[in-house]
Amino acid sequence: MLSEKEMRHVAKLARIELTDVEVGKFSGQLSGVLDYMDILKEVDTEGVEETNQVTGLKTVLGKDRVVSGRCKREELLKCSELPVDSDQIRVLPAIK
Repeated sequence: MLSEKEMRHVAKLARIELTDVEVGKFSGQLSGVLDYMDILKEVDTEGVEETNQVTGLKTVLGKDRVVSGRCKREELLKCSELPVDSDQIRVLPAIK
């Protein structure tokens, strides 16, 4: 099982803050995952082609296009629950 120090180090690398209870809980869970990975290492994969997905689906992206005339700027500003400042909707910063 991962030690508390090792679990805190992993959490720090992942930039996740954990409580003492979470450290105990997740160290056991992560240890289980790592133990399972050791079992998978024993599987003979000789001759098995590598793959990153198995569904055969492909991402089809269309070109972006601007559709005008649906809603006016003033109408959007009026229906916002967030504060409006200088004709712009003020949102919380994504990065602090």
